[in-house]
Amino acid sequence: MEKHKYYGKTKEEAINTAKIDLQEVEGNLIIIPKEEIKGGLFKSKKLEIEVMEKREVVKFLKEYMIILLKDLGFTASIEVKTKEGVPTYIIYSDNDALLIGKNGKNLSAFSTIVNQALKKEIKVPFKFIVDVSDYKEKHQKNLEFLARKVAKEVATTKVEAQLDSMNSYERRIVHNALAENKTVYTESIGDEPNRKVVIKPKN
Repeated sequence: MEKHKYYGKTKEEAINTAKIDLQEVEGNLIIIPKEEIKGGLFKSKKLEIEVMEKREVVKFLKEYMIILLKDLGFTASIEVKTKEGVPTYIIYSDNDALLIGKNGKNLSAFSTIVNQALKKEIKVPFKFIVDVSDYKEKHQKNLEFLARKVAKEVATTKVEAQLDSMNSYERRIVHNALAENKTVYTESIGDEPNRKVVIKPKN
């Protein structure tokens, strides 16, 4: 993953130099402010930035995952899709069930390893999603269906309902699914790893 260094009297000037040199818009660049370089007797101070192209980061992640999967004993291919600027890496392996694990625990651990490796490289947040054969997409749709079904029951009976324990990702899906609901609202209760979502009637 190639990293470029640029300088300017201000951060904006350094970024403009990078945009011209790389012929890219700022939205396609990852910019890391480095340090201010003190000038000499007749020289003004300069600001240094480190710049990477997002497409290079996307490529790095795919290559890293392929190597990691091989080291873990999986035969796999990866398809990359980008939605709203966020790359999703869909893994197709010879053992999807093992790679996903119970309730997605192995997939979550794999994603954490990849995220830590990327942090060492770029040291700034970069959002991406790792999925296995559309498991997360299907799981999300199932959770949204469950949330709406239970919400309908709560709205009818006026009795709150407590869902099974979920991780933060799953709870967020439920909260988002019912955020605009006019008859119920949601709250998270309990401590990790047994934190749950409660669906309560309004009024």
